[in-house]
Amino acid sequence: MTIGTLLVTASPHRDEALGNRLARQIASRMGGDMVVRDLAAEPLAPLTMDYARALTLRDPLPRSNATLGLSERLIEELEFTDRLIIATPMHNFGMPAALKLWVDYVLRIHRTFAPAPQGKVGLLADRPTLVIVSSGGFHRTGESKQPNFLTPHLESVLNTLGIRAPEFVYLEGLVGRRSAPETMIAEAVAVLGDAW
Repeated sequence: MTIGTLLVTASPHRDEALGNRLARQIASRMGGDMVVRDLAAEPLAPLTMDYARALTLRDPLPRSNATLGLSERLIEELEFTDRLIIATPMHNFGMPAALKLWVDYVLRIHRTFAPAPQGKVGLLADRPTLVIVSSGGFHRTGESKQPNFLTPHLESVLNTLGIRAPEFVYLEGLVGRRSAPETMIAEAVAVLGDAW
C-alpha cells in the first residue's frame, strides 16, 4: 500500500514557516493521503553507538532488529510514498541538524543503497520529489550571494537513495523580506507550474 505524499519538514518555526505553508498548499493540490514527518515537532533521537555498530557489521542485521527500528520506520515512510516534499530552512549555508539526522537514518547501507565499484547505488524507487529551501539571506540572487551547501548535499543524498531528479524551489531573503508572504508563495507556485 502506498501513500500519496510524504512531507518532511525541518523548520523550528513549524506551521508559521513560509516553506511549510507552501509545502502544505502544494501537497493539498496533489490530493490523496499525506503523511507529515515534522522533525521540529517530533525530533528524532540521536544516533546511538549500537546503531553505528550495526551499520558496519559484515552480515547486516534483519530489518526487524530493534536497533534499526527508527531507521526502518523512516525508510518505510519514504518507501511507500508516491511523492516526496521536503521543506527545509538553510542554516549556516547547509541543512539544519534535524534534517541531517533524518538523512542519517534513511541513508542506510544494504537497505536504501548498495556499495558498488562506481559508488553508491540507490535501492529505492524514483518518485517525484520537491525540495523547498527557505533562507533568511540570498544565495542565488541579490547582493549578498552567500554559499549554498544545502542543495548539492541534499541532491546527492536523494540520488544515492534512487531519487534521480529532485526539483528545488527557493524562498530567499526572508529576514527583512520586501514581499508579503502570500506574494512569495504565489510566485513560488507560479515557478513550479503544473508539475506540482
